[in-house]
Amino acid sequence: MLKGMGVTMALPFLEAMVPARKLLAFDHHVDPARLVCLEMVHGAAGCTKYGEEKNLWAPAAVGSDFDLSPSSLKALEPFKDYLTIISDTDVRNAEPAELPEIGGDHFRSSAVFLTQSHPKQTEGSDVRAGTSMDQYYAQAIGDETPIPSMQLCIENVDQAGGCAYRYSCVYTDTISWASPTTPLPMLRDPRVVFDQLFGAGSTPEDRALRRRTDRSILDWITGEVARLKVNLGASDQTRLDAYLENVREIERRITKIEARNASGELRELPDAPIGVPDSFEEHVKLMFDLQVAAFRADLTRVFSFKMGRDASGRVYSDSGVNTGFHVASHHREQPDSIEKFKLINDYHIGMLPYFLEQLKSTMEGDSNLLDKSVVLYGSPMADSNIHNHRRCPLFVVGKGQGQFAGNIHIKAAPGTPMANAMLTVLRRLGLQDLASFGDSTGELSI
Repeated sequence: MLKGMGVTMALPFLEAMVPARKLLAFDHHVDPARLVCLEMVHGAAGCTKYGEEKNLWAPAAVGSDFDLSPSSLKALEPFKDYLTIISDTDVRNAEPAELPEIGGDHFRSSAVFLTQSHPKQTEGSDVRAGTSMDQYYAQAIGDETPIPSMQLCIENVDQAGGCAYRYSCVYTDTISWASPTTPLPMLRDPRVVFDQLFGAGSTPEDRALRRRTDRSILDWITGEVARLKVNLGASDQTRLDAYLENVREIERRITKIEARNASGELRELPDAPIGVPDSFEEHVKLMFDLQVAAFRADLTRVFSFKMGRDASGRVYSDSGVNTGFHVASHHREQPDSIEKFKLINDYHIGMLPYFLEQLKSTMEGDSNLLDKSVVLYGSPMADSNIHNHRRCPLFVVGKGQGQFAGNIHIKAAPGTPMANAMLTVLRRLGLQDLASFGDSTGELSI
């Protein structure tokens, strides 16, 4: 750590941190893999009968000889060697279990995604779902990092009470549960995430005062950086400079967003916090940058990232579709409307290469962060037009410290729970003693 007034800056891995006599041992040491769980609501166009025939989500061929070009996953072609596509798994615990639950799929699905458990229908504080997979992993390895895990989101999550169909809003607000009765809050404002990662002020008053000085957090540790560099080799100095400049650039972008949103100009998201960009792409990329920075400094090894909110009417105009997200997802099984919904799916998946490229280009020791990571992306819904939860979208990118070979498309047997895939991921990440997860029936052969 480098410490200054109201700043505690974690450092990236440097060769100087490892005593010479331990370098050989370090070369053979395997750190726990990083885990990122991403949810995008409303399923996919490829989960319809028409979409399956046209391979709008997953490729036609299983195994390693598959073509991504017709599918929404085509943007992942540069990362094919890291890609594990898992098709046709079901999220049955998102389905209604009793008559009063019918119709409420949008308001319980997110609570099911990473828990694979059926939520209790309630508008009160007596919520119940299950422990989420990110938190199982965080509870196993989180004591090795300053922050056990972080939970991020893009859409509004400050609603209270009941949302609809007698479900508490907390079920749509988060995908991370520390226990069956403990949902974890998700952070939407990049400034809040930045301050938590880099200790930028011990109190809200300290942080406000520092920002009024119009100085970067790095300005408070200049002397510490200079003293540290005296004892670093050339490669470590280069690595440190690149890391600090990356942090400074993230901070610049956040400050610029805040200035723009405080200028009085008309905002697309007038109710959003001042640090939240109106642009979906800008917001997502900034959140990805913060995750990479956290991984570089080993501040945490676990993130969950909720990229959408069920029943959201947000318009993703950059996708080429000007229909609201929820309306577009109810495509009435019409081919033209399904194709338009696919354009939104394409746009969402198109955000990932930015993140994956940063992980791949960030070296840590003798391998890169994508080799050391598991990035899981999926949805607890399939055909959103009928609120269906069978054959849901799911894939993994990353080698997970050699646990995933990549370049493979697996099609699960009919009726296979998505929980089987998540149990498999958790066991490959080291949780061998985990007997089951959600409604799992066993591991998935990958």
